Amino acid sequence: MYVKPQILTLQAYKPGKPSEVVMREYGLDKVVKLASNENPFGCSPKVFEELRNVVSKFAIYPDGATEVLSEKVANFLGVAPNQLIFGSGADEVIQMISRALLTKEHNIVQAALTFSQYSHHAVIEGAEVRSVPLVNGVHDLDEMLEQVDQNTKIVWICNPNNPTGTYIHTRQLTAFLENVPSSTFVVVDEAYFEYVSASDYPKTISLLNKYENLVVLRTFSKAYGLASFRIGYGVANSKLIEEINIARLPFNTSMVAQVAAIASLEDQVFIQNCVQQNKKGMEQYTAFFDAYGIEYYPSQANFIYIPVSNSQEIFTQLESKGYIIRAFPNGIRITIGTAAENEGLILHLKAILTDKSAIK
Repeated sequence: MYVKPQILTLQAYKPGKPSEVVMREYGLDKVVKLASNENPFGCSPKVFEELRNVVSKFAIYPDGATEVLSEKVANFLGVAPNQLIFGSGADEVIQMISRALLTKEHNIVQAALTFSQYSHHAVIEGAEVRSVPLVNGVHDLDEMLEQVDQNTKIVWICNPNNPTGTYIHTRQLTAFLENVPSSTFVVVDEAYFEYVSASDYPKTISLLNKYENLVVLRTFSKAYGLASFRIGYGVANSKLIEEINIARLPFNTSMVAQVAAIASLEDQVFIQNCVQQNKKGMEQYTAFFDAYGIEYYPSQANFIYIPVSNSQEIFTQLESKGYIIRAFPNGIRITIGTAAENEGLILHLKAILTDKSAIK
């Protein structure tokens, strides 16, 4: 054994099969990937314009302190630049937080089912993982609070939750923050923030001044369409950011990622158009599910979750037709695509899910 014993209890993250592999496997001419919650409309055209201006700088290290990007994001959010930390996707920020805060003396509290990387990094650091089942796809904050003790270092709240798309509202979150010990950090992962339309969704950035143990995560991978650039960030009180920053690798975000993030941030018209298209796509699915009495969780994100027990069977059937979704032990998650992509997948879903014997 060459690694920490706890690492052997985990598995490396396994992304879905590339489209090219699925095409070869089933002899298909085309594959539609609706598995990873990517933006089907890509990114702002401004990104391409700005990238053309930096092609002569590829041999130079990036801005290690992300000073320009920090200033842009800080102005956009209404926070100070020293309240921000950037990572190779929000995933790396999760890793940095875990590495900086957790030891074998600590525990984390999270939902079950939620984003896998919270528990993954806690286990690597030797911390205990306390998982609280969702209720109708939603975080059970009352029970999560019951699981918090003097050794709880982090509570992870994915809002909207991945993979269910459900959310907790302002009153629930503020009540939780009022009751959780100040020594416990509450990390609210808002990777799908831009897609939210609920009026009672928490305005977490405005809560940062009141709750010094609150951390907010966001990303450029989803609505901004920069998944391959790998850039996300955390927002918190400046002292915590300063200390977590010690665990950050030098030059951890590339120059092209920083340039792309700035360009995309400055094109909010593109983002709003993507959000509107996502809303229309969501309505394609909910109209179909409602018409055929198929259970689903109402979603505030760019995906929708259907609770079923034979998820792998449904996944395989759709894959054979050229549609890649994401299967979980007790459900399937479908990324909202273009109108045509949604329509094509719905046709195949109709054949599968309207056969009541196929829903288990």
